[in-house]
Amino acid sequence: MTFLALDFGVKRTGFAVGNRLMRTAQPQGTITAEGDARFVKIAAQLKTWQPDALVVGVPFHPDGAAHENTAKARRFARQLHGRFKLPVFEVDERYTTTEARSDGARDADAAAACIILEQFLRNLPP
Repeated sequence: MTFLALDFGVKRTGFAVGNRLMRTAQPQGTITAEGDARFVKIAAQLKTWQPDALVVGVPFHPDGAAHENTAKARRFARQLHGRFKLPVFEVDERYTTTEARSDGARDADAAAACIILEQFLRNLPP
């Protein structure tokens, strides 16, 4: 089973691809687009990778409380499901961008998507 993970941002959305068998992910880049233009670029990635499902990082405050971007990321997840008819899983993405930067990632958004996906894959049942 192949998954495409998205680290949603208003202007930049990082993405990574991984699979259930290996339980690893690889960063694939960042989409720099807003609105419908973002979905056109995501559609191209879906055509390339043909994932079985999508994983979306949802941000929260450090204490777990929701904020403005929490609602935006969840809306984005619903839009993905509606447009592409794939299962969409949400993952708490607190600190993923910070972790990616501290690891020296050149593309922090794609690296954060990779961290989100690996976290999701680790939590799947065997």
